[in-house]
Amino acid sequence: MNNQSMFEQAAPLLAELEKAGFAAYYVGGAVRDYLLDRPIGDVDIATAALPEEVKQIFPKTVDVGIEHGTVLVIWKGEGYEITTFRTESEYKDFRRPDKVSFVRTLEEDLQRRDFTMNAMAMDRFGTIIDPFNGREALKLGYIQTVGDANERFSEDALRMMRAARFASQLGFRLHEQTKEALSRCAPLLKHIAVERKLMEMNKLFAGRKAAEGLRVMLEGGLLAYLPGLCGQEKLVEQMLAYDLSRLTASQKWLLLLVLLTPDKPLDWLKAWRMPAKKIKHIAGTYEWSLKQRLCGWSDLALYEAGVERAVDAEAVNALLCGRSASLEELRERHNALPIRDRKELAVTGQELKAWKNETGGPWMKSYLERIERAVVEKTVENDPEKIKEWLEACNLL
Repeated sequence: MNNQSMFEQAAPLLAELEKAGFAAYYVGGAVRDYLLDRPIGDVDIATAALPEEVKQIFPKTVDVGIEHGTVLVIWKGEGYEITTFRTESEYKDFRRPDKVSFVRTLEEDLQRRDFTMNAMAMDRFGTIIDPFNGREALKLGYIQTVGDANERFSEDALRMMRAARFASQLGFRLHEQTKEALSRCAPLLKHIAVERKLMEMNKLFAGRKAAEGLRVMLEGGLLAYLPGLCGQEKLVEQMLAYDLSRLTASQKWLLLLVLLTPDKPLDWLKAWRMPAKKIKHIAGTYEWSLKQRLCGWSDLALYEAGVERAVDAEAVNALLCGRSASLEELRERHNALPIRDRKELAVTGQELKAWKNETGGPWMKSYLERIERAVVEKTVENDPEKIKEWLEACNLL
């Protein structure tokens, strides 16, 4: 669905709110991305109606964040978050406001937002409301806080990483005052939970201009407050010398790990509180990256690594070695292997026990590994009778 269709589909909700006597607008990232002609993820709506009033207007609602003024409205099978105009008081732990107060005017609501490009609204007819010159920021390509930058970063220290993330996603630079405040407020980032930092780092690495985002963090002194990156500024700067646009987000994590070469890669990844599955993938790929740096991929290495690890390791190694990456060729070779997983092996432990007329034991694992290797290297065909004949020829039966 294109951007225009998304707004048109949500327009009846604004009309219903207005019909009930309440102002309502599209707000935030959807408006920003619409003006930039970027794909919109979802449409957020802000209104003068209180949560209880929103629930009276629409028959199907869910209290997803009603204490902060947000109600999920189900409209023609789609969910839309509608949030009451609000202001926020003192922030505790440099992340969450102590108190949220509902207000009736749009400008008060927009004033609490992080950056001017995110502090715009649009009515259902397409008129842009821009009290803080967000359109000018989009036109000039800079990231500027709403009001005093020191206050915005002191309220929510994660906004500093959001600034770096937007630099990555949009290729924008920081407004000078915002840049200066970021450097001053960088120590506040130590109050932010690692999980929140990881979320922003993942989004930064997924951006098309990840190098710009990393440069914001490097120049702003944010690295000192990120897991495993304190004192590693030179290595991160080294990372900026490579064309990061060639890598996926996961591959950028791998490149960072390869450049840092920590004594305990697993512990380094765990410090970021990554999901166990992602830690396992990156750590395993890291080992293959080191093994295959200076040699080509044999069929056995490709099989043992698995296609995803092989592709990620090859992408990073090719970048480091200044050569083109043969990623599609690796995928095609992996698809052409006689087997791609041990489960595809034509024999099982039960058949081995019958052939050898022995009970199970450690020997079975050794046999299966030898058969697996022989099949992958095409020494023997993946057929039970052929494998049995091969074992007999090797004096293993």
